[in-house]
Amino acid sequence: MRFGTLVTASVFGALLSVGFAAPSLAAGDVAAGEKVFRKCKACHVVNKEQNRVGPHLVGIFGREAGAVDGFRYSKAMAASGIVWDEETIGAYLQDPKGYIKGNRMAFAGLKKEEDVVNVIAYLKEATAQ
Repeated sequence: MRFGTLVTASVFGALLSVGFAAPSLAAGDVAAGEKVFRKCKACHVVNKEQNRVGPHLVGIFGREAGAVDGFRYSKAMAASGIVWDEETIGAYLQDPKGYIKGNRMAFAGLKKEEDVVNVIAYLKEATAQ
């Protein structure tokens, strides 16, 4: 191993061990996420299986996209094959139309990464079954 590679690997390992890695999605602020989620409440319910303009979000983590009974999804959403987790929800919240082209969600997306992280933290708590 070359010296430069060894030094780089050592520095990277040291940074990881003291917590300088990329921010974790799990580190979001639930209360701040609930405030940001107010933009979503007209279309989505988090605490009961009630569809509105959008499907309910109860039990969303681990659920396949387009799978809520009684909600009429776009063909694009139903055929996406996506399973909702922190990564997929985060990408979708940032750019719904770009992430799943042809879906019908009218929301333009959350532009601040902090808002996305916080909404995910809120959803993890509010939608757990």
